[in-house]
Amino acid sequence: MKHFLIVVDMQRDFVDGALGTAEAVAIVPKVVEKISRFDGDVFATFDTHGPQYLETAEGRKLPVKHCIKGTAGWNLNPDVENALQVKGYTPVEKYTFGSVDLPRLLLEKANGESFAVELVGLCTDICVVSNALLLRAHFPEAEISVDASCCAGVTPEAHEAAIRTMQSCQIEITGRQA
Repeated sequence: MKHFLIVVDMQRDFVDGALGTAEAVAIVPKVVEKISRFDGDVFATFDTHGPQYLETAEGRKLPVKHCIKGTAGWNLNPDVENALQVKGYTPVEKYTFGSVDLPRLLLEKANGESFAVELVGLCTDICVVSNALLLRAHFPEAEISVDASCCAGVTPEAHEAAIRTMQSCQIEITGRQA
């Protein structure tokens, strides 16, 4: 069985930039450790917007410029980037909350073998949950899990709500405090 780790949007703007939070900063060491210890193939998604972001449907509802390709905020957090470079990874640019390319990329990498997917990253209540549910829809029989200790939401309450939603959709949640 193949094992895939999806590192969702660990970009500077989400960690300590335009939309950063203390909770996002706090998970960086855990995400770095997860990447370093993971035995399998790693993918990293990049929230990717253009200079006209504020004119998009998302930009009108979230009028905070972030993850504009080519800016410092679009880049990965340096610690996460270093861990990914050492491990080796497949970058996946996405232009909305969930990556429509990710299922195809996983199937190609699986090359006919069964696989399990684990997700970590930011933000639990937007892009992590979107990608987890998208993968559940594409792969109803696959083992899909989210390490809650390696995720942070827009708020702690939003993080917990997303965790509950994913549990309801039969996504295994690991890394929770008892």
